Amino acid sequence: MGTLRDLQYALQEKIEELRQRDALIDELELELDQKDELIQKLQNELDKYRSVIKPATQQVVKQTELHEHQRTKRQAISAEPTAFDIHDLSHVTLPFYPKSPQSKDLIKEAILDNDFMKNLELSQIQEIVDCMYPVEYGKDSCIIKEGDVGSLVYVMEDGRVEVTKESVKLCTMGPGKVFGELAILYNCTRTATVKTLTNVKLWAIDRQCFQTIMMRTGLIKHTEYMEFLKSVPTFHELPEEILSKLADVLEEVGPPYNIVFACYSMWVYRLPCRRK
Repeated sequence: MGTLRDLQYALQEKIEELRQRDALIDELELELDQKDELIQKLQNELDKYRSVIKPATQQVVKQTELHEHQRTKRQAISAEPTAFDIHDLSHVTLPFYPKSPQSKDLIKEAILDNDFMKNLELSQIQEIVDCMYPVEYGKDSCIIKEGDVGSLVYVMEDGRVEVTKESVKLCTMGPGKVFGELAILYNCTRTATVKTLTNVKLWAIDRQCFQTIMMRTGLIKHTEYMEFLKSVPTFHELPEEILSKLADVLEEVGPPYNIVFACYSMWVYRLPCRRK
């Protein structure tokens, strides 16, 4: 049997061990909180990213179904026409601003380098490039002010700018960079301030023009996919709403037979509504 001193020494060791474990637990809990915060931040960024590449046709289909439902319930009331009509959008004339081949390449590369816009289709990027118009600012000018309502996205062609948030410098940017892109995704206030360090030359596009490009491309592709699916004998008996869902998730991965096989696989194995 150990002496009292030995027992006291062993007790002190246990107490120190428990203290170290408590400190480790506190450290791990802090790290867990930081990871939770990071996950939430990444989730928010992912939501913004999805809002760019998500087919605009899904919103249009929902609005159309809502109007159809309203007409069914209230036949005496004429439903308000939807703002997104495939025939109207097909004939919309978008603005065109001539650019040198170097400027076109710079804008395209800047878009492809941007996390929110790099997954746009090449046809959409080309239309965005064509629609961007030139903007110039002198040195020490404020292009974007934190807290203001914004509706423009810019691509830097020449010069340098400084980005700050709550008066804290975040970074500087030079040619070939996109900024202000959140303005075309959400009707929100600017999240940072951008001021010029030198004279700058920019290319800009407004949210309405950008959304028109996205909407028109989505609707045209949705219509083409619907016509294609209706021409496939396997899908002749499928209801319109199922074909519309197929068209929303359809991806071109090769020759037409690959598309047909992909559609058939989704219909048989994934969609809850099957042909009886």
